[in-house]
Amino acid sequence: MRIGFIGLGNMGFPMAVRLVRDDHEVVAFDTRGAALERLVALGVRAASSAKDVADRTETVMTSLPSPAASLEVATGADGVIEGSRVERYVDLSTVGSQAATRIHGLLAQRNIVAIDSPVSGGVRGAQNGSLALMVSGPRDEFAVIRTALETLGRPFYVGDTPGSAQTMKLANNMLAANVLAATAEVIVMGVKAGLDAEAMIEVLNAGSGGTSASRDKFPRAILPRTFDYGFATGLMVKDVRLYLDEAHALGVPAQIAETIGRLWEAAARYEGPDSDFTTVIKPLERAAGVIVGQTNLRPPGQLF
Repeated sequence: MRIGFIGLGNMGFPMAVRLVRDDHEVVAFDTRGAALERLVALGVRAASSAKDVADRTETVMTSLPSPAASLEVATGADGVIEGSRVERYVDLSTVGSQAATRIHGLLAQRNIVAIDSPVSGGVRGAQNGSLALMVSGPRDEFAVIRTALETLGRPFYVGDTPGSAQTMKLANNMLAANVLAATAEVIVMGVKAGLDAEAMIEVLNAGSGGTSASRDKFPRAILPRTFDYGFATGLMVKDVRLYLDEAHALGVPAQIAETIGRLWEAAARYEGPDSDFTTVIKPLERAAGVIVGQTNLRPPGQLF
């Protein structure tokens, strides 16, 4: 299948690589020339703009960092909407249902079908082809792209309403944000009380308190203090904000999400939006006066 791909960041690049290696013909564009050059070396054809991609392919996929970026690439000047060949626009980004619905309406005016397909699974999932892809759009169009999506992971069709896959993704990420922040908080409490962090993780994983954070994120990136899981704090903050926007628009309770949101806002403020999202534990450590790690290190000068 001939596929256009726009956005070669931490997630987009490995997804584009998988498409190439699965014998899809890929035409790609990114504003960062270095990323595009790396893909060209693998056999990808370079494009000069989003419009150029849409002039050369019927199916255009995007992986972009924000609703504003998706809206600009899809419907802005020199965007996908100006392409002469494109028939369907597949957004692998997390942009929320409001932005997705707006993009859908604008593209429909040019007879371009918009398909939402936000992904979950992180950089490792993108590299391994084990992502979960939530898909909404016309079912017959889903059938056209299903094989390509299966190259990236496991697609789940959630309905034909524009934006419904985005709602599903926000629900997923809100839970992911919740369990990581909550797990960090209880581990910090235990370490402050004198427990060993590694032992705590082992017990949690053997009992009812185990989470995706304790089973994966803590052993991989927090206990060894590498903080390199592969997802930015700023992106998690963006997703939590989008969830809150949607919950407030729907008029549903969001007390837990609002509390978790404040923790993530603090993490972005203290660690920076480009930090790895596993650094959400660091503000909690500072407040408690401990450092969580395989040896339960304590900050210099701390006596307790």
